[in-house]
Amino acid sequence: MRYNNLEKFKKSIENGKLCKGCVITFSDPAVTEIAAEAGFDFCWIDGEHGILDRNTAMMHIMALKGTDCAAFYRVPSCDHTEIKKVIDLAPAAIIIPMIMNEKDAEYAVGACRYPLQGNRGCGFRRGNCYGAMPFEEYMKNSESDPMVILQIEHIEAVRNLDKILAVPGIGSILIGPYDLSCSMGLPGQWGNPEVIETIDTVCRKTRDAGILLGAYTETDLSRWIKTRQIQYIGCINDTGALFNGYVQKIQEICDAE
Repeated sequence: MRYNNLEKFKKSIENGKLCKGCVITFSDPAVTEIAAEAGFDFCWIDGEHGILDRNTAMMHIMALKGTDCAAFYRVPSCDHTEIKKVIDLAPAAIIIPMIMNEKDAEYAVGACRYPLQGNRGCGFRRGNCYGAMPFEEYMKNSESDPMVILQIEHIEAVRNLDKILAVPGIGSILIGPYDLSCSMGLPGQWGNPEVIETIDTVCRKTRDAGILLGAYTETDLSRWIKTRQIQYIGCINDTGALFNGYVQKIQEICDAE
């Protein structure tokens, strides 16, 4: 749909491009425009952590219209009401955190699709271009738009992964390695053989299932890209980018003194 750039994102993936994304937590939608101008393929607008409300989320999503950057939105939880609050803002993808089992996966997919495929409620606003899009076209688009992204970020989900992957309608699996490693009692221990094997298993099974594979990570990029073969990556957040930029500039001044 032209308002959210989902087709551009999918086309980039089909062409073999590793798509890069920035996580958005600031309120000012200018930060999202800046991310698009910098060349990111998607912005992950975060409604799970941080301070963003629904109106602010819409401003961020709207800021990406007319760019080549897709608007993803992460809801706070796998909850029908939370999903319903943002789905009519027409993001390219809904990211649902902490999927634990196939029941969670079925619930998440169902909340993003109209009957008979799901139980999404009708709300016609931005998704049908405020009425400019014919109803039949809108309903056809809604069968795959937004893309349903399920986060695998707990060891319990890994144990149930085969059943999760068998659920129809999943658009993508997104690995959350930080929470996953914490749930294993090995927080941030990326070199630990158990952590490596667990993440490798999720990647391999997702690829074998023919499902789009993504992750958020800022470290060990070569392993994620070359070995695990992720297809899109959330690689930085706005706060980290600003902080690191400040630190770098201060160091440049100190070095020049």
